[in-house]
Amino acid sequence: MGDEMDLTKIGLLLFLAILPVILILVFVYNKDKSKEPLHLLLILFVSGFGSCILVLILSALMDKFIPFMGSDLSDMSFLQVVFYAFIGVALLEELSKWIMVRFIGYNHKEFDEIYDIIVYAIFVSLGFAFVENILYVMSNVKLSTAILRAISAVPAHACDAVFMGYYLSIAKQYAERKDKESERKNMILSILIPTVLHGIYDFCIMSGYNILLIVFLVFVIFLYVISIKKLKFMAEANRKFRYQNKFCKKCGAPIRGDFCGNCGTKQ
Repeated sequence: MGDEMDLTKIGLLLFLAILPVILILVFVYNKDKSKEPLHLLLILFVSGFGSCILVLILSALMDKFIPFMGSDLSDMSFLQVVFYAFIGVALLEELSKWIMVRFIGYNHKEFDEIYDIIVYAIFVSLGFAFVENILYVMSNVKLSTAILRAISAVPAHACDAVFMGYYLSIAKQYAERKDKESERKNMILSILIPTVLHGIYDFCIMSGYNILLIVFLVFVIFLYVISIKKLKFMAEANRKFRYQNKFCKKCGAPIRGDFCGNCGTKQ
């Protein structure tokens, strides 16, 4: 009887760990007017698993060179907790996810609409959250933890990804115009903004100050509202890039069709 109860509880925990990931992915996918290839989305989702491995590697290196990073939060000073939340957790995780989005999605031939990269970022981020949530829930083995993470941690990962994709989409639009400086600026924002948002989320939980739990609740509600609005806006405003990533192989001018209007070269 005890074994049956344990299996039932484990099954329920796994269900609660996986369900929010599936629901968010379906919601984001359905918002896309021009659906992305499923094989590409699967690659992006699985690459989120790879970003978990990258985080572990980077964390181990950071622990080696910054000793307090391996300490308990209770043993850290205020500034050390700030550093750990924003750099040791938020930056490492967002950078690891960004690398996958940047090198798999950003230059992919299917990225031809402004909403696409938001879909890519969320699939990578929730691939990461999928692994993280299962490990966290199964090691904690509490239904309350599984429920809390289902309504907070997993959606928060998706929200960070919305901002990452939003700025990468803007960067791509500037790249189409050959505006390298603006592209680079938005590339930086695509890492910086998700890291700051992620860091605030983690610091409110890690700080140990009860007052920050109230700040945390307000912040989470604000984050969800803004992210959903931004997601819906980008989905409704979705359109093809003006030049669909095509440039003349000779002079570099944006082109349509088989001939360059600037120098006349056949492509």
